[in-house]
Formats: sequence, C-alpha cells, structure tokens
Amino acid sequence: MMQTDARHKAPPGEGPAGPAAAGRVLAVDGSVVDVAFAPEAMPAIANALEVDWDGPHRLVIEVQQHLGPGLVRGVAMQETAGLRAGTPVRDTGAPIMVPLGPDVLGRLVDVLGQPIDHGPPIATDAPRAPIHRKPPALATQRGGSEVFHTGIKIIDLLAPLPRGGRAAMFGGAGVGKTVLIMELIRTTVERYAGISVFAGIGERSREGHELWRELARSGVLSRTALVFGQMNEPPGARWRVGLTALTMAEHFRDSEHRDVLLLIDNVFRFVQAGAEVSGLLGRLPSRVGYQPTLATEIAALEERIASVRDAAVTSIQAVYVPADDFTDPAVAQTFTYLDASIVLSRDMASEGLYPAIDPLASTSIMLDPRVVGQRHYETAEAVRRLIEHYRELQEIIALLGMAELSAADRTAVRRARRLIRFLTQPFAVTAQFSGLAGASVPIEETLSGCRAILDGVADDWSESALYMVGTLDDARAKERAEARTAP
Repeated sequence: MMQTDARHKAPPGEGPAGPAAAGRVLAVDGSVVDVAFAPEAMPAIANALEVDWDGPHRLVIEVQQHLGPGLVRGVAMQETAGLRAGTPVRDTGAPIMVPLGPDVLGRLVDVLGQPIDHGPPIATDAPRAPIHRKPPALATQRGGSEVFHTGIKIIDLLAPLPRGGRAAMFGGAGVGKTVLIMELIRTTVERYAGISVFAGIGERSREGHELWRELARSGVLSRTALVFGQMNEPPGARWRVGLTALTMAEHFRDSEHRDVLLLIDNVFRFVQAGAEVSGLLGRLPSRVGYQPTLATEIAALEERIASVRDAAVTSIQAVYVPADDFTDPAVAQTFTYLDASIVLSRDMASEGLYPAIDPLASTSIMLDPRVVGQRHYETAEAVRRLIEHYRELQEIIALLGMAELSAADRTAVRRARRLIRFLTQPFAVTAQFSGLAGASVPIEETLSGCRAILDGVADDWSESALYMVGTLDDARAKERAEARTAP
C-alpha cells in the first residue's frame, strides 16, 4: 500500500451550497491547522477544507472547532509537513465526500476514498456521499431475529451472530482476531454472495498487504472494498476511516439493496485515534486518560449499523483489550452496543486451541430457543455446563490427579476435553501455514457432533482425532487412520 505522490492543487469551483469560500492558513501545529475566513463565510463544523498547495499529496482538513469570528481549527487527514501560514484554503461546503458503489469493490482506498493499491483512479462520475450522516430513522429499521451463519463451529453454536446486528471479538495481542476477520470475509462472500467492506483502523502495512493478497488468492477480492487508515498516518485519518467504510456499506444497503458485512479491525485503535485528536485540540482527558467525547464517538459509529427493509449491514468488529483488562472504558463502552460478544482467550491460544474463543465468556442475544430452536439451545447449554464443570475440576486434577475424581467426574473431564478439541477448526486462510484444508461446517453438523460427544460416542477415541477437524465424520475417519498407523 502507498500514498499517492502526485502533486495536488485543489480544483477551483463551487461547493454544494454555492461558491467555495476562501480562507488562509494561520497556524500549523502537527495535525492541527488554524484557518481564517471572512466572518460571514465561516465553514460549519465537520466541513472538509481543501488546501491549495504544491505539497506531495492532497491535503484535507476537517473543521472541529470555531475559535472566533471567521477563525476555525481543524484536523488534517494527511501529513502537514511543508504547509505554511498564508496558504490558500477552500471550504468545500460539505463533509468529506467518498466514492461509492461498484467502483470501490476490489480496491484499497484511504480515508478520502483515494486508491492506494497502485491501480487506476476511481471514476470521477462515481456516486459520492458524505462520511457524516445520521442513523436510519427508527421507524425504518427492521429488528431481525435471523442468524448469520459463519460456518465456524464454536461461533455458530455458542455465540451465533445476528444478521443486521453488531458483534465484536475481544482479545489481547496475538490471540487470532485478524485471522478470524479474514476467515469471516472469505466465508461470507462464498456463502451469502454478499458484499464485504473492511475497515483497517491503525493497520500495519504488512497486515493490509497480507489481507489483500489472501482475498485475491481466494477469489473474493472483487466483492470486497478495503478501506485503510494505516498506523503511520495522522490520527485524523485513523479516526475517520471507520466512517468512510460505513458510508460505503450504507450505499450498498440503501441504494443496491444488498446485504453487507462490515468488518472493523480495530475499534480500540479508532478510540485511540480519537484520544490523540482530543489531546491535539486541547481537551482535558477524562477517565483513564480517554477523551471526554468517548461515548459520543463510539455511538456515532455504532448507531449507523442497522437493518432496513430488505437489506442489512452486519458488523463484526475486532476490539483489542489493553492488558487483557475488560473494565477498560473503551472496551466497556463498546460492549453496550453489541448483540454478540466473542471473547478470545490467551490461555486457549497458548494451548494451540484455535479459534481461541472462550466458550464460557462468549455470549449472544441470538442464543434463545425462540430464535435458534430448542435443540440448538439445549445442546449449547449442555456444552457450556460440561466445559464449566471441567474448569472447576482442573485445580483438583492439577493438585491430586485424575485418580482422585469420581467415576462421573472422570467421564465428564474426558468428554469435555474432546468437546473442546472438536470445537477447534482449520481455516482456509491459514491452510498455507498449517497444511490443513479449511473447513466450513453447517450448524446441523456441529449440533450432531456435539450431541454425539455429550452422549459418549467419542469416549474411546483419541483426543487428537477430534482436534482441528470439521465434522464428526471427519474425526471418525481421522481416528480410524490413526488406529491403522498405530504400532
């Protein structure tokens, strides 16, 4: 990925509300730029200002504060190195406008919708919309009770995702959030023939490049739009890139009536960027050093994710948990908007149990017998009870060994360990590293397999036969193969 290196001058002309108002840069302090306009031509909060300069890239400033008559303070979306006082600035008369529709599919773009994939520029006649807009009216929203099946066993069983809802994956560094996001993009495009929009907030260039290559290799890039605010970009770009991606997703929902999967990696970096911007603007920090506008900023993003009429935006978000502290204000605030919470466990990851999803901490409002059916609900609850009982016994096992357990508890431990391994799964996106073909498992196969293990069908099987397989039939075939090769 790269930034454009063509020298840019803002085109003259008119904004949506009439002739473009002209101003001059007064002061530059990093990403914060003060601009003076005539008092009667003062731009509105959130308006985009185009800088008419000879710098190496297009420079857009978003108005954040009115400091006095004709004086505004804004945050730059790009580097301001070389920007001088007195440089002309033009008020566009509207918020940042980004391209929409088929032109952005298969492309990597930045916060302004400009390509960063070395490809051709996006057509000038592509539809465009502002990144700031209100959520759909409550009367037009459709509350759904339809499950969004992913083909990932542990998610579909214990934390089913809602179509048109919000789900998040919580975890510290290195527990597999990005791998899960990549697998969900691939399976969604294949299973639902829908559109995916990926927002990379604070992503490393390497991660973005790997994701792009993987999507191209698996043949789903043509139905995916990738929007990146990279880690090396100013905080303004990282702060607004989520809204750019959401605006693109809303267009496919509202204008083309297509279901959209909106993936955000990572919401915590969105909050961090907001905290940086807040500090640059001189606001006093709030709890734990976060910006005082934390709740408002998260609400502006989350409330726009909704189902309307015949189409839905389903959002799956990765949330980094600093120091594995789930009471952190950024994490706690995000929790309030979610329909499903998928918690990734460092302990499970260290044991090689991937996806490292904690079966007890992960929850979903969709796990209700009226939604998923009585059989699914009862199976999920039985799986949870058994794994919880096993965890209660682990301390006794560590101190005294299995021999001190009752016969019933030994049976419970044996089945719980096999269940935990059955809920691991190979992913297509990791096949080149693991050597295992990816598996997408229908929910009926998952329920049948878990029910059989609960009933003792696999009591005599080796634990390794159930590890990293798809269905129970795959595990049975693996057990037979291991038995044939055993000495």
